[in-house]
Amino acid sequence: MRRLVLLDSALANLVEIARYISKMSKNRAIGQRFANDLRSKCTQLAALPGTLGRPRPDIRSDLRSFSYKGYIFFRYLPDSFEVVNILEGQRDLPTYVSENPQTDD
Repeated sequence: MRRLVLLDSALANLVEIARYISKMSKNRAIGQRFANDLRSKCTQLAALPGTLGRPRPDIRSDLRSFSYKGYIFFRYLPDSFEVVNILEGQRDLPTYVSENPQTDD
């Protein structure tokens, strides 16, 4: 089983998603549940064998995406499943990518 790694950018995305949904629903628990569900999906994806998701060479050559309540962007490393970003479905993906270029770090 691959080890799940959530980059700081993905963790920041989860916080942002939780805040947004909490604000829109006027219920903090709903935002937290939504973010926790996304994190659980990342754990599930890391545990699955094989290669998942859609290749995203339009963003970065080694990046893949999985659609789940938005988009989970990840890459496979030799011993880990690295989540780079988690974007809620309402985000404007082209604008987000142009404003937040991915690095090789």
